Amino acid sequence: MKTVLFLSIAWTFLSVAACTGQEEPEMMQPESTTDRMRFDVRYPEVGTVPSRVTDNHFDSGDSIGLYVAVSGQPLEPAGNEVNNAPLTWKGTSGWQAPQPIYWNGGTYDVFAYYPYTSSVTSVDDYPFEVELDQNRPATDMRPGGYEASDFLFASARGQEAGTEAVTLQFHHILSKLQVRLIKGEDFEGELPDDAEVYIHHTVPSATIDLSVGIATKYAYGSEQTIRARSLGGHKYAAIIVPQRLPGRRPLLEVVMKGVSYLVESSFVFKPGIEHVLSVVIDKNPEQVKIEIGGEIEAWEPV
Repeated sequence: MKTVLFLSIAWTFLSVAACTGQEEPEMMQPESTTDRMRFDVRYPEVGTVPSRVTDNHFDSGDSIGLYVAVSGQPLEPAGNEVNNAPLTWKGTSGWQAPQPIYWNGGTYDVFAYYPYTSSVTSVDDYPFEVELDQNRPATDMRPGGYEASDFLFASARGQEAGTEAVTLQFHHILSKLQVRLIKGEDFEGELPDDAEVYIHHTVPSATIDLSVGIATKYAYGSEQTIRARSLGGHKYAAIIVPQRLPGRRPLLEVVMKGVSYLVESSFVFKPGIEHVLSVVIDKNPEQVKIEIGGEIEAWEPV
């Protein structure tokens, strides 16, 4: 007898879907139901509080994409036990799927990613791009440029059917650059609060393997310039696709009071790592000094 993981749908949900004209996935009917599948979703860890990169928590209405495959079987775009089902954070009601997901015995591998998209045609070359203007503010209908650039991944392999919740510990798979502006000894006055920071010569597009959570720079992507998000206090941050910048070339540009301060350096943006870069601003824009700080696995909240 084949063991299956199935989705149970209320007739009211089917009626709504029929009215909207949305195509619903084929459902597998179980021979016996043991328990509903539950999830303990955890945010990437930081130095102070559990957090995603944006606001220290998922917001109500945020959705993650969920795949469930028979343990040991390769993850596929379709044909898994659960295929890209959205789980949406409902606040006090917890994480909810459009259709309840139930165990029916067996052992499974669970994969999840954020942000959710309804159209996934490849699970080993899933395309994703960070935004070029990460200082763009959020609106009621759209997350800010920095928030929209973060990609989170979680997996839990070898999960056996039962009453225990499946723990999904998310982590960042891209790279983060934090820039701190420091006033040099001969800089006249105070550093302005409205400085602009740009990261040059990085490829913003990536392909992601959703079975292991690895992001790879798109081989045919073009180098672009990314504007970093202003955090206040002369601090800036940007999310970058993991990649290596060879040779000495313009990496960072600080624009303040109409003057550009260029930083040339090779650099390696490592996956899941927050890099800290301090830039000492002197009176002469040609004498910019940089100090490369530590590599932080637990990203600082913004």
